Amino acid sequence: MFKGTAIRESKGDRLFVAFVYLFLTLILVIVAVPLIYILSSSVSSPQAVTSGKVWLFPVDFTLDGYKAVFRNPQIGVGYMNSLFYTVVGTVVNVALTIMLGYPLAKKTLYGRSFFMVLLVITMMFDGGLIPYYLVVKDLHLLDTRWAMILPGAMGVFQVIVARTFFQTTIPDELSEAAELDGCSDLRFIFSIVLPLSKPIIAVMTLMYAVGHWNAYFDALIFLRSPDLFPLQIILRNILILNTVDASMMANVNQMQAQQGLKDLIKYSLIVVASAPVLIIYPFVQKHFVKGVMIGSLKG
Repeated sequence: MFKGTAIRESKGDRLFVAFVYLFLTLILVIVAVPLIYILSSSVSSPQAVTSGKVWLFPVDFTLDGYKAVFRNPQIGVGYMNSLFYTVVGTVVNVALTIMLGYPLAKKTLYGRSFFMVLLVITMMFDGGLIPYYLVVKDLHLLDTRWAMILPGAMGVFQVIVARTFFQTTIPDELSEAAELDGCSDLRFIFSIVLPLSKPIIAVMTLMYAVGHWNAYFDALIFLRSPDLFPLQIILRNILILNTVDASMMANVNQMQAQQGLKDLIKYSLIVVASAPVLIIYPFVQKHFVKGVMIGSLKG
């Protein structure tokens, strides 16, 4: 055994590593401090929030903001609508993306380069908001749940990432061997391709789910019925329009200032709206990084 054979880093290497750690620490602080502030403000008293006493730790711990949020029936309706749009929309998105991405990855598909050009063109050129609205209107989707799902049923970027994954992960020899064994195309996809494609499916699920959960612009222009509003529209109304339902003020300590309670409800609603994505992301983070790197290096 040789002792002391470790490669000694040069002074420049040590300085570079120290700079990288310092830079990453700075990024962590920039990202973490606002999140901690919002979380701490959501469980602090309204007086502490309005007076600026809250920084990193809660002051006068209270759950009145969350109680007020969940007391409002509109919040529950918005939450359920967002869950519906996210679950159904993501299923439709992932299914259509795989249905298009896998054939485009096959060299035997006639005209696949032409179809790829058509897809890329849609990323570079946009008809604009008015034609987009008129198309949705002519399809009789206005003020329906499908207006939040069908117009964006497939993302071109996700198709390109999925296509690249299939090209680099599913070799043609595998499909040829399955065909010699009498395996049909559908069985090959469900029995071999999909089980081997769990990373890219996780990536697409996260991409589409986050997009649906945070979507509000389509709801803003296509939906009129409050019963169809997603949670983000309600969040927008509270944060931007500064409107809070009177029922959210009921049975809360009347000694609290109205503006302070509004601020408390805003922070609590931000936490409630962000919680599902923050909970899901750690479970698919490693697949997300892998899928994005595949698309960036091989696309």
